[in-house]
Amino acid sequence: MEAPRHDTRGIVDPSGLLNRVRFRRHEPAEPLRRYVEWYWLIDWDLPLPYASHVVPHPAVNLTFQWDEDEGPPYAEVTGVALGLYTRKLTGRGRVCGVKFRPGGFRPYAPEAPVSRWTGRALPAHEVFPQATADTTGTIVTPADDRARVAALNTFLLALPCTPDPQADQAMSLVRHIRADRTVRRVGDFAEEQGLSVRALQRLFSTYVGVSPKWCILRYRIHEALELAGTRSDVDWAALAADLGYADQAHLVRDFTTTVGVPPTTYAQGVEPT
Repeated sequence: MEAPRHDTRGIVDPSGLLNRVRFRRHEPAEPLRRYVEWYWLIDWDLPLPYASHVVPHPAVNLTFQWDEDEGPPYAEVTGVALGLYTRKLTGRGRVCGVKFRPGGFRPYAPEAPVSRWTGRALPAHEVFPQATADTTGTIVTPADDRARVAALNTFLLALPCTPDPQADQAMSLVRHIRADRTVRRVGDFAEEQGLSVRALQRLFSTYVGVSPKWCILRYRIHEALELAGTRSDVDWAALAADLGYADQAHLVRDFTTTVGVPPTTYAQGVEPT
């Protein structure tokens, strides 16, 4: 399995976020890497509130959070967010997050399809009774990253997890979609993989939580978002064609719907509200 990436793909205005928070990624313990992509840690101490925006990946996250000025630590399971995810940061706080690989959450929660969690954030103990208040405090309160990572490893290694070949297949298919720009049509992709469209859709609903078409579109938007944030000379018509859109208008529509502002506006430094 690949190590944690160092890109900021999916983060809206990454420089604005990284200038306000300490953001780190760490590898989980080796036995967990089959289904867990990385741990992500954020700490902040802000004089003024700040709203962070993310165009989420097709992944489930388990987070242990502590808004120090507002109450005790708490834990949440967040399914794939269909739209822009916004988190208001105030005062002092921190998050210790577990990002499961797209397709890798169900071996830890096999009683329901991952689509059950899509668009939802719920207390972690409703999915993992082991996520008690004491456990959450043990994970999120240490000042040292090493201690937080060790506590995350201890928690996850103690969870029941049954290896699942279909989870492996789902993870492989999502990685393929993410890496291969030529994947544009669900029917063609299903045929290439030796699956019917219906079988592919069922697999994604059960293990990823969203459809293969949604994944294709989301990774297109991630690429457009990254380019809009790092270059001022983007040829949007050429990019639209490169990403498989029928025309520039379709790219602009999807970008605006997802991010909240058109790509040219975002490229000028205007953030969504």
